[in-house]
Amino acid sequence: MNVGLIWAQTPDGVIGAGNAIPWRLPEDMAHFRATTLGHPVVMGRKTWDSLPPRFRPLSGRRNIVVTRDPLWAAEGAERAGSVGQALDIAARSAEPTASVWVIGGGEIYRAALAHATTLSVTEVDTSVSGDTYAPTPGPQWQPAEDRGWETSTSGLRYRIRTYTRPAASRP
Repeated sequence: MNVGLIWAQTPDGVIGAGNAIPWRLPEDMAHFRATTLGHPVVMGRKTWDSLPPRFRPLSGRRNIVVTRDPLWAAEGAERAGSVGQALDIAARSAEPTASVWVIGGGEIYRAALAHATTLSVTEVDTSVSGDTYAPTPGPQWQPAEDRGWETSTSGLRYRIRTYTRPAASRP
């Protein structure tokens, strides 16, 4: 199973502030939807809580929420006690070549990075204060695609980059 991590970040690595995304980038949201649609998504409970109620669960995707609370439950979501357990849940019903996407937050990304085969990173050309940061991928991650800088309808510059890790460097 392919494990992908998908996020948007500033040059300083900020991905969130106050349990929200600190910018508006419709093109990134469209990329997120197109990339994750039809695949299981793994997220932390805070990320689940940050989704507007009308979007919970994310439609067209199996929603797996990682939380330490054994009693946590939400309609349309499956609970997992760890990232490893969440990936096992996703793998049980998936084809061996299927993908699962980890969608946040920072702690979940860091725990999932060792399992990942692909990173989809939207770089947002802005400077904002934040309290949640993207993981720092090591040198084993190789750029596979760079769509180049574009300007959003919101006025922000952004680019979407994909990274892969050679099989020899995977755990």
